[in-house]
Amino acid sequence: MYKLGIDVGGTNTDAVLIDEQLHVVASVKQHTTKDVYSGILAAVRAVLDESGVDRSEIRQAMLGTTQCTNAIVERKGLAPIGILRIGAPAALGIPPMVDWAEDLKAIAVDTAMIGGGFEYDGKELASFDAEAARSFFLQLKEKGIKSVAISCVFSTVRNEHELEAARLCREVMGEDVHVSISSEIGSMGLIERENATILNAALYHVAESFTEGFARSLEDEGITNVDIYLSQNDGTLMTMEYARRYPILTIACGPTNSIRGACYLSSLKDAIVVDVGGTTTDLGVIQNGFPRESGVAVTIGGVRTNFRMPDVISIGLGGGSIVREQPDGTVTVGPDSVGYQITKKALIFGGDVCTATDIAVRLGLTDLGDRSKVAHLSEDFARKALAAVTELVEDSLDAMKVSSEDVDLILVGGGSIILPETLAGARMVAKPEAGGVANAIGSAISKVSGNYEKLVDYLVTPREQALDEAKADAIELAVEAGAVRETVEIIDVEDVPLQYYPGNTNRVKVKAAGDLR
Repeated sequence: MYKLGIDVGGTNTDAVLIDEQLHVVASVKQHTTKDVYSGILAAVRAVLDESGVDRSEIRQAMLGTTQCTNAIVERKGLAPIGILRIGAPAALGIPPMVDWAEDLKAIAVDTAMIGGGFEYDGKELASFDAEAARSFFLQLKEKGIKSVAISCVFSTVRNEHELEAARLCREVMGEDVHVSISSEIGSMGLIERENATILNAALYHVAESFTEGFARSLEDEGITNVDIYLSQNDGTLMTMEYARRYPILTIACGPTNSIRGACYLSSLKDAIVVDVGGTTTDLGVIQNGFPRESGVAVTIGGVRTNFRMPDVISIGLGGGSIVREQPDGTVTVGPDSVGYQITKKALIFGGDVCTATDIAVRLGLTDLGDRSKVAHLSEDFARKALAAVTELVEDSLDAMKVSSEDVDLILVGGGSIILPETLAGARMVAKPEAGGVANAIGSAISKVSGNYEKLVDYLVTPREQALDEAKADAIELAVEAGAVRETVEIIDVEDVPLQYYPGNTNRVKVKAAGDLR
C-alpha cells in the first residue's frame, strides 16, 4: 500500500510516494501551472513513472493547496452569500463586514441582524427570533443564494441559537444549502469569528472545485482505489466532505505541511523550520511534532480573523529572488522573484537575470546548471549578496524565537540551497536529504486531528473534570474528521485563566490527533 502526497505551491507542485513504512519511494518537482490541475497531473505522472508503482496499490492521496488563499487574495471564485448575525439588540453597533474592502464586500447579497445571543457567562441575552430568521432565509432563497454564514454573540460559550438557525436555514432553503456557523470555525471575539465564517461560506464553490478536480485528476491517471484527503492548517488532514464544510481550514496548509515534513525527516520534535521556496521563505515552529499556533488575530486578504492559524513568518526570499547592486554599492536580494521561470531567466540556465541561486552556485554552495555562466560575477558581489540573504533569515529567526538561547534549525524546500549551513542563533542546522519536497512528505504522513475550545468556570465545573471532558470531546472530533479511534492521542492541552470574566473562568483548548482510517 502506498500514499501519494501532493503540495501545490506558487512556484512548484511537489509529489511524493511513500510506502507503508513511511519511506519515500519517489519524489518529483513540477512547475505549478496557471490552471493548477495540469501541474498536478504532470507531477502525478512523473512520480508514477519514476517509481514504477502499480496504480492500484495507491490507497491514500493527500493534497495541500493554496487555492482558497488565492481566491480570497485575488477575489476570484468566491460565492455570493447571505449573512445572519444573532445578537440584537446588543450587537447592532457594528454591522458585519464593517472594515472590509469594497470589492470583497460585494460577496454579501443580503445581511440581517436579529434578536438572540448570550452573555459571557452563558446567560441568554435575548430569545432567538425564529420568525425574523425564517423571513431572512426566505429572502435568500428567492435570490438563489446557496451559502449562508451564521454568527452569534458568545456562541463559543453556548451555540444553541446558531444550531437552531442552521436547522431553520436548511428547512427553508433546502438540505443542499451550505451553512457555516461561527462556533465551529473561530474562537472568542465576535467580529473576527464572524469574518472567518463569512470567508468560509464564500469559499464553498472553490472547495467543491478543487476536491472534485483532484478526484477527477486521479481517476484520469487510473488511480481509482484511493481515499482522498486534504491538508489543513494545523498540520493534519481532513476528508473531502470535511474540506467542503470548512474550506477556510486549508489556508496556510503549505507552511504547515513543510513543518510536519521537516519534523519527520529530521526526527526533531522541537525546532524552527525554514522552508525556502522559489519566491518566499516561510519560518515556523515545531512544538511536540506539530506547528505552533498563532496567538494573535490573523489577516487574510485584508480581513481580520481569529480562527486557528500556524505561527508563520513569510519573507520575500527564495531561489528565484532577483539580486541587484545599488548605486551606493550595497547588494539587495528580492523581494521580487523570477518564480517558476527560473529555469529560463537565471544566469546558470542561460538567462539574463542574476538570482539568489546564481549566487549559491558562484560561491560553491550547490552544483546546478552551468557554473561557467556565473564566473563573471565578482567574489565581493557574491559575498555581499550571501550576507544579505543570511541577514534576512537570521532577523526572521530572532523574531520566531521565544528566548535568546540558540535553537535547532531545519532547512527544507527546493530553495534551501541558497542558505549557508551556519546561521547566527542556530544551535544546529539540519538539512534533510529529501528536504526539497518536505511539503509533499508532510502532506502524505500527516494525521487527523480534532480541536476543542470552550470557556469553563472552574467554580462550576472542577478543573480535572473540565479537562477530562474537553479531551473526550477533542478525541470525538478527531474520529469524526477521519481518525482511527484506537490511535488518537492528546497532542496539546491548554487552559488560560481569563481575569476579566467572573468566577474562575478559563479558556480550555485541547488538540487530539490519530492515524487515518
